[in-house]
Amino acid sequence: MNDCLFCKIVRGEIPAKEIYRDEQMVAFHDISPVAPTHALIIPTKHIAKIADLSEQDETLVGAMHLRLAKIAKELNLTDYRIVTNCGEQVGQSVLHLHFHLLGGRRMTWPPG
Repeated sequence: MNDCLFCKIVRGEIPAKEIYRDEQMVAFHDISPVAPTHALIIPTKHIAKIADLSEQDETLVGAMHLRLAKIAKELNLTDYRIVTNCGEQVGQSVLHLHFHLLGGRRMTWPPG
C-alpha cells in the first residue's frame, strides 16, 4: 500500500529509530511513547490488521513474537506488555498490523 505510514518506514522513505530489521519484519521505537520503553514491530508485508491474517502468515506472526521476546531482553525488560489493536474503534491508528512492546513502568488493567 503506497500511502501507508508503516509501509513507508519499511521502504526507508520515512526514518525510524530501528531496533531490528530483516526480510519479514521491522522493529522500531514509537515516536509517541506511552511507557518508558515503547517499541513497535511490523511485518514488511502490508497486512491491515490481525483479522486480515491468513494461514500463510502463521509462521510470520510466530517469528514476530519470538523477536519481540528477544527485543525485550535486549532492552533489559523482564516484565512487559505486548498489545495489538484490531480496527479503528479500538484504537488502531495505522492500518498496518503492528504489535506494541511496552515496559519500564507498572501498568494497570484495563489500559487507559
